[in-house]
Amino acid sequence: MGATSHQAGAAGRAPTVDRPSSVRNVVLVGHTGAGKTTLVEALALTAGAVNRAGRVEDGTAVSDYDDIEHRQQRSVQLSLVPVEWGGIKINLLDTPGYADFVGELRAGLRAADAALFVVSSSDGIDGATRMVWDECAAVGMPRAIVITHLEAARADYAQMTTVCGEFFGAEDPDAVIPLYLPLYGPRGQDGHAPVAGLLGLLSRRVYDYTSGERVERDPEPDELALISDARSRLIEGIIAESEDESLMDRYLGGEDIDVKTLVDDLERAVARGTFHPVLMAAPAADGARQGLGTVELLELVTGGFPTPLERAAVPVTAPDGADRPAVTCDPDGPLVAEVVKTSSDPYVGRVSLVRVFSGTLRPEETVHVSGHGLADRGHEDHDVDERIGALTSPFGKQQRTLTQVIAGDLACVAKLTRAETGDTLSAKDRPLLMEPWPMPDPLLPLAIEAHSKADEDKLSQGLARLVAEDPTMRLEQNPHTHQVVLWCLGEAHQDVALERLRTRYGVQVDPVPHKVSLRETFGSAAAGRGRHVKQSGGHGQFAICEIEVEPLPPGSGIEFVDKVVGGAVPRQFIPSVEKGVRAQAARGVAAGYPLVDVRITLVDGKAHSVDSSDAAFQTAGALALREAAADARIHLLEPVAELAVLVPDEYVGPVMSDLAGRRGRVVGTEQAGPGRTQIRAEIPEIEIGRYAVELRSVSHGTGRFTRAYARHEPMPPQIAEKVREQAGKGT
Repeated sequence: MGATSHQAGAAGRAPTVDRPSSVRNVVLVGHTGAGKTTLVEALALTAGAVNRAGRVEDGTAVSDYDDIEHRQQRSVQLSLVPVEWGGIKINLLDTPGYADFVGELRAGLRAADAALFVVSSSDGIDGATRMVWDECAAVGMPRAIVITHLEAARADYAQMTTVCGEFFGAEDPDAVIPLYLPLYGPRGQDGHAPVAGLLGLLSRRVYDYTSGERVERDPEPDELALISDARSRLIEGIIAESEDESLMDRYLGGEDIDVKTLVDDLERAVARGTFHPVLMAAPAADGARQGLGTVELLELVTGGFPTPLERAAVPVTAPDGADRPAVTCDPDGPLVAEVVKTSSDPYVGRVSLVRVFSGTLRPEETVHVSGHGLADRGHEDHDVDERIGALTSPFGKQQRTLTQVIAGDLACVAKLTRAETGDTLSAKDRPLLMEPWPMPDPLLPLAIEAHSKADEDKLSQGLARLVAEDPTMRLEQNPHTHQVVLWCLGEAHQDVALERLRTRYGVQVDPVPHKVSLRETFGSAAAGRGRHVKQSGGHGQFAICEIEVEPLPPGSGIEFVDKVVGGAVPRQFIPSVEKGVRAQAARGVAAGYPLVDVRITLVDGKAHSVDSSDAAFQTAGALALREAAADARIHLLEPVAELAVLVPDEYVGPVMSDLAGRRGRVVGTEQAGPGRTQIRAEIPEIEIGRYAVELRSVSHGTGRFTRAYARHEPMPPQIAEKVREQAGKGT
């Protein structure tokens, strides 16, 4: 943009603000490896917040400072990096690019007012990034694009801007236009000419980084020609998207519009979410203080991105659902803040990253914590008052103390023991509730067992703390398989969960094969006789019962009928027979899975006046059912799920073929928006244990699905036989 002079924020202190107009909340979005974290570090260096090694005072990284991130060499959580530029506090929200951590991305989108889409010039744009773009477009979030990896030998800025226009500006090509053109340096031995500077299209100035520092100069004649050709399209796009008709008339009339007016219109167009400028950036060279394009990017953020005041009013309700007026970004308004991330610190305890939407948050005050809507994931609903601890501004592993946090800003709150991600903080005498943002359903199961008795004692608490931090994780205690199951978004999500259990909470667990809830039923009628007669001195045991078993329609459960005549089984022992039959049915009769959908009729039996007892007839009932099963066809029933798979149209064929290979039955397809199709199918649950991973592979990361239990139905004989063999081996 212009050649405005700015003063960077000093390293070692937290940027502070006293009005929302001095805040910019920006989330960085892009696939893994696009360079988001590197860009954050470059911006922090240019703003004077870190040293030239990209480190804060204690020597740690400003982002990706978690030990797990060091070991995995990728971002796995949302990081807040506040910097200051020209008196404006910029909250940079660095998000993971890997699909398994999309919950962290959505938290960043919730906390931000604008998004920077980071695109690698050597890798291009993946389908998942395009999907996030569409989500932002649906809510009108302002967006800009930053092209990185310009130093790569195959980098082609001109081609990449064309690709960005095709992907991000498909509906309006004039909405995605570069603000700068690259100034290339001498070609190296490999024939690659590195980007050494920028040609400012609005300012008609050259920003030369050849010396390692940003040097501003007038353009050469050939450079001016390049600027003039691209400048006209840029100005026309800005004016059109800002809908400034009077300015368009002046421009078409041949008037030379001054830069300030153009920048004002640029800000208006970006804030409306209709114009998306393209910039480029590269990290600082060795010994340099500024990376290429970082000053220009900070100028765009501070001068072209919206303030929190421009965010639409936030709808709220009372905790009981009663209507309340929407809140605006007013430091003097009612307190409304939201927990966008929860983490644990070994010294401080639970730390909550919050975005204040209204009012002012102060340390040591009592607030009301409201949370609803995630009970199905192990997050209990609650309405409690809590006293908050210190307010701090995070910077790497450091926490810098704040005296208050006003509407529009972000900060960390210590000692909120009950608050979880997605919860609302409000005044205790005026409790309010924000609707939680949509979170993807965790659909990849991880069954675990405690490694030792000591781990078993700590497992419950460790799991509770783990799911409290991550709303994209669901904890299940399966009553049918008796397994503890963590439902995650993918394999990387599972790895991080296991490592956090071990390193943060001191709980070692072992993954075990996940079981689906199989059932058994009779495929034909049968009869059985249970005889339990023992005499070993003293009081004996005597019970004989005869039963008939017949299959019932699916969903009928276990039906017990008494047809004994003549008192062959005394009336007081008939409930004992039923109890024994039902206990055996719960244990299974063939492969150890619960028996369902049968009618068991007691038809005859014998008793002894002295030796018969409740326990004896329970045993006889169980034996009778087992004998009946030995002479009947026993079907294994497997759970069938209803799947709704949403994919781009080009992947419909591969996805349907994959479903067919999993014994799936496609029951319908329908259009679900431009270029996307929803496939509805029924498929055995045993075939989709890893579908969250496998769909991602088939659809190149663009597919999504939901699942719901439909029913149990008979398993094919050849598969059922394998299951029985495994059950016989104790596996």
